[in-house]
Amino acid sequence: MEPIPGPRGWPLIGNLLDIDVNNTMQSFMALTEQWGRIYKLHLGGIDRIMLGSHELVNEVCSRKEFTKHIMGAIGALSKVIPDGLFTADTAQESWGLARRTLNPAFTPVSIRNMFDEMLDITSQLALKWARHGPECPIDVSADFMRLTLDTIALTAMDTRFNSFYHDEFHPFVRRFGGIFAEIQRRSNRPAWYTWMQWEANRQFDENNDFLRNFCADVLARRRRLEKNASKPRQDVFTAMLHRRDPVTGKQLTDPMIIDNMITFLFAGHDTTAGLLSFLILNLIRHPDAYARVQEEIDGVLEGGVMTVDHLNMLPYVKSCLLEALRLEPPAQMFAVTPLVEDGAPVVLGGRYEIHRGQSVLVFIPALHRDPAVFSDDADEFKPERMSEEKVKKLPKNAFKPFGNTPRNCIGSDFAMQEAMVAVAILFQKFDFELVDPDYKLQYQPSLNRKPRDLYVTARLRPGIDVLSLHRDFFAPASTSAKKSD
Repeated sequence: MEPIPGPRGWPLIGNLLDIDVNNTMQSFMALTEQWGRIYKLHLGGIDRIMLGSHELVNEVCSRKEFTKHIMGAIGALSKVIPDGLFTADTAQESWGLARRTLNPAFTPVSIRNMFDEMLDITSQLALKWARHGPECPIDVSADFMRLTLDTIALTAMDTRFNSFYHDEFHPFVRRFGGIFAEIQRRSNRPAWYTWMQWEANRQFDENNDFLRNFCADVLARRRRLEKNASKPRQDVFTAMLHRRDPVTGKQLTDPMIIDNMITFLFAGHDTTAGLLSFLILNLIRHPDAYARVQEEIDGVLEGGVMTVDHLNMLPYVKSCLLEALRLEPPAQMFAVTPLVEDGAPVVLGGRYEIHRGQSVLVFIPALHRDPAVFSDDADEFKPERMSEEKVKKLPKNAFKPFGNTPRNCIGSDFAMQEAMVAVAILFQKFDFELVDPDYKLQYQPSLNRKPRDLYVTARLRPGIDVLSLHRDFFAPASTSAKKSD
């Protein structure tokens, strides 16, 4: 057997000094470059084995000896939302109950029915950029967060945050950001040190109380509206409130509903905001791909209103989104742990011993750049490699932007449709440039990866002005249908 390489740790704190607690993902990327596609760290009192090669990832995802492990930042987050789909352990009854209950709300047909509301929120973003003018620097990550937060709130819960009408982020975002910043710090330091941070712990509890009270108020409002509604609305909230688990016959309790509201509002907006931010950066830096995206959108929409039927007519746009997901996956890792009862280690790759209690973390950015799968140009943005035909031929477990079955993201189709709508509308209406042509990519300190300080300008394309833009979005349904024929 071979020892697993990795930096030497220190007594008590292990490899804490090897990690920037305000930007852990960049630290992991640097360590991957230094130590290779398998290395070991000792953080938070446990060994963490980082994997980034397809060969080893495929093994841990395929072997029954490994199971999903909730740990690190997600483990700390489970103290806030113990019954959320993102944080509950697979063995918990609440996880299976919620997953089975909510699956029908995220079928392709259900998601297509959300198209009009996705278009509504995207129109607010486009009108904001148009009214600010072509010289106004746009913080794309911030505005895409507003877009995706408002979209998930409206489509899933019939709640409008109206983020484009305020300079500050909605309090939900600010409070959850405070919770996650503290969670990220907690996940890489000993528990005794966290216990001593009294002021940080007090603020953490206040933020947690705010989130739960906010969601409880939204839940109560929905119940009041349903009492007076002649025709009940069909959305994710409907499923949470009324659908029964087909296996147990049980319904979600109010605490379970609140946990999953928080989960959807956070996970449902943060990841897609990152995807759109990285896509716009890559397209600006690759003029040929940029031109082809606009050419496809112009050819399909023909200057008219986008309809739900256009979604399946934009294959190159979808390839660009998948390539952005490959290079810069917003969700950056998932963890598994060996199931061993007699103390014998599990041998990985025929040469590395994994012992009970050790955590194996699949580092998705490294997996997606494995030259054994994606060739020697794996670091380059090439949408052609992610065409529908080529994606089908990828090796099993080589592309994991939405996690690992059965814990894969329930909202993956929702995210892709939302992103398709945004790209089609924004590149139909605007030309984009970087404010700083020499911008060097850096990452925000966040659970999900997003670029930091990425500013662009958005100039309306020839023949489009603010008034015509407004009319285009709100054309009569008959006009929309006619142009999609």
